[in-house]
Amino acid sequence: MSSSEHGISTLGIAVTDISPDGIWVLASGEELFLPFDTFPWFKKGTVDQILNVIEEQPGQYHWPDLDIDLGLDSIRNPEKFPLRAKS
Repeated sequence: MSSSEHGISTLGIAVTDISPDGIWVLASGEELFLPFDTFPWFKKGTVDQILNVIEEQPGQYHWPDLDIDLGLDSIRNPEKFPLRAKS
C-alpha cells in the first residue's frame, strides 16, 4: 500500500486558532497571525464563518460567509496595502 509523500499539505489554508486578539491561519505551509486591529472584518465573525475559508487560487483566500478576500502578500505585509474597510 502506498500513500502520498509526508510533508505535502493537501490544504491551501486552514484556520488553526481564534484568540481574543485575532486569528491564526496555516497558509502555504506558514502559520500567520491576522490581528483584529489590522484585519477588523474578522472580529464580529462567528467561529463557523471564520473557519469557512477556501483557497480560490494559489495564495488567494476567500471567506464566503464574511465576504472577505485576502492575498498571501497582504496577510504577510499588511503595511503595503493601506486600504482598510471601516469596522
